[in-house]
Amino acid sequence: MTDMTKDQAMLAEAENLLHDDDNIDNMYLTFAIGEETYGVPIAVVTEIVGMQRIMTVPDVPRYIKGVINLRGKVIPLMDVRLRFKLEERAYDDRTVIIVLELSGSPVGLIVDRVSEVLEIADDHIDSARGMGGGESQGLVQGLGRVGENVAIILNSEMLVSDVELSMPEAVSA
Repeated sequence: MTDMTKDQAMLAEAENLLHDDDNIDNMYLTFAIGEETYGVPIAVVTEIVGMQRIMTVPDVPRYIKGVINLRGKVIPLMDVRLRFKLEERAYDDRTVIIVLELSGSPVGLIVDRVSEVLEIADDHIDSARGMGGGESQGLVQGLGRVGENVAIILNSEMLVSDVELSMPEAVSA
């Protein structure tokens, strides 16, 4: 199976889970930024789409790449790599947009690649208290133990809390 076929199969699995409301407790969509694995609760994920033409918006933070028009909805895009102050890299065929619905508004996260949907029981998620500081404090909700690996569970609301504030009013209308 080629990497692209594996990616397509995983995206299809994630899309199926997104529409199965009975199966979302303790489920996290995991994705990679560099070598690290991050996760967001699948309950806030509405869809996963490939990269599209991004319309730039002036006077926004560097990590806000602009907006896309997705089936008539204008969605602000955040490059998670830049949000975490990592080195920018060119988008490729594995780069995707994870669309989240937070507080009634959609926002897209640009990530290096989607990994998989994982079920992580509450007793396998360790507190992130005492980790980091400053701006990153509150971004990490917990550390999910998955076998020998760790998925960094993000606080989706905190991650995008300033996106709406930084987008001009006309765009969010």
